[in-house]
Amino acid sequence: MKKINHDKTTSKIKIPINIEKKDFKSSYAGEFPYTSGIHQDMYRGRTWTMRQYSGFSDAKETNKRFKLLLEEGQSGLSVAFDLPTQMGYDSDDPMALGEVGKVGVAIDTVEDMKILFQDIDLSKVSTSMTINAPAMILLAMYAVTAEESGVDMKEIMGTIQNDILKEYIARGTYIFPPEPSMKLITDVFEYCYNNFPKFNTISISGYHIREAGSTAAEELAFTMLNAREYMRAAISAELSIDDIGSRVSFFFNAHNEFFEEIAKFRAARRMWANMMKDEFGAKNDKTMKLRFHTQTAGSTLTAQQIDNNIVRVTIQGMAAVLGGTQSLHTNSKDEALALPSDKSAITALRTQQIIAFESGIGATTDPLAGSFYVEYLTDEIEAKAWDIINEIEEIGVIESINQGLIQAKIHESAYEHEKYLKEKQRIVVGVNEFTTDEEIPIDLLKVSEQISKDQIDRLKKVRANRDDKMVYEILNNLANHAKRGDNIFPVVIEAVRNRASIGEICATLKEIYGKYNPLF
Repeated sequence: MKKINHDKTTSKIKIPINIEKKDFKSSYAGEFPYTSGIHQDMYRGRTWTMRQYSGFSDAKETNKRFKLLLEEGQSGLSVAFDLPTQMGYDSDDPMALGEVGKVGVAIDTVEDMKILFQDIDLSKVSTSMTINAPAMILLAMYAVTAEESGVDMKEIMGTIQNDILKEYIARGTYIFPPEPSMKLITDVFEYCYNNFPKFNTISISGYHIREAGSTAAEELAFTMLNAREYMRAAISAELSIDDIGSRVSFFFNAHNEFFEEIAKFRAARRMWANMMKDEFGAKNDKTMKLRFHTQTAGSTLTAQQIDNNIVRVTIQGMAAVLGGTQSLHTNSKDEALALPSDKSAITALRTQQIIAFESGIGATTDPLAGSFYVEYLTDEIEAKAWDIINEIEEIGVIESINQGLIQAKIHESAYEHEKYLKEKQRIVVGVNEFTTDEEIPIDLLKVSEQISKDQIDRLKKVRANRDDKMVYEILNNLANHAKRGDNIFPVVIEAVRNRASIGEICATLKEIYGKYNPLF
């Protein structure tokens, strides 16, 4: 049997064979700085929200998937948008060719959004939307969809990702330069506080940073750096830290190294609580409590021996729960090959249902309380994260992004990981060890090319039936608001109501804000 030689975590934290018994910085769940959890009773009072990330082809097909998952016991919705939507292009734009409906659902106008949530009561279900550069536009479409279905906009619940900094760092679905992008984010903060009291205005994502190749410590550090930058922007816009901070949520990755991931979540809560209290002067307990969604690590899924992915996802899901997550997505086994089939999506949901209802993990608030190893890792990963943060802050977050410094750190970590796999310093079962000859399964979900044609036809019909003169007047008004530096959210809502498309709204804003072109 091959010897396991993991003397360091993925973040290069030394792992002693035995942990020295000493007093660690510990607290009960529900007590500042919330290392052990943000609620006194944690899952005894309420199970985490089971929120499977879904979206493919067109709005009608995704609506079917939403209803299937809700019928099978899912408790919240999470929308994946296709690449053109994420980049602010309409489905008939030449830049959208070959990408419509491929990695998520295509949304061009509010009519698509209405189909997406047809027969789903938006006053009773919370929805998370993974959308960033055009986040304001998609939230406006969601709000108008609720309004036109008879739901008061003030009743909508959910989270908009709205995290543009990590797009420059790790993901690449940006549209505008950093400065106007940050202005759009504070516009969302302000408008939502006054008009959508149940909606979280930003989900600051470490997930995509980790998927790009970072270590756990880097994921934590860069996420907290971005969070700090958003809070600074809110203060600069003369917004209250307690008003805005209490509507912030986070989105983390759950990777394979079980205890390091748990420690990462614990450290994140402590870092956020201390930062908000000591640096920003928060008074509201809710502002200091870090709430987060977790998704299991897509980058760990293998095309080889795909059934093994169920085991990986189970371990990752358990780490998220032991780490105190508020909601969870568990990946499907076939996602390394294609969008998940109905069968795989239900198996993924069943995985976290088994964790919730059969494992007993949620029976006590902090099952790992007093673990010297977990406490040690929590302290170490926090210290390492602060070292990274302090290094970047010497230059500044935006400037570090513009110079490509953060991106370079992630690329280096990704390269090192691949090197370790090649040298078998780390084992991935079925990939670099314990391999077998096998055929790729044939029952994979495929998106028909007809989807693109149907989507474009639907967009043409919307344009044919709207008042074009009114749309162009509103878009001109939008441009004027953007030029003056006004909050543009109310005008975007009017544009959406009158069936302006995401591409038309983004094109209008590009004329004012410009388009981001990285220097590296």
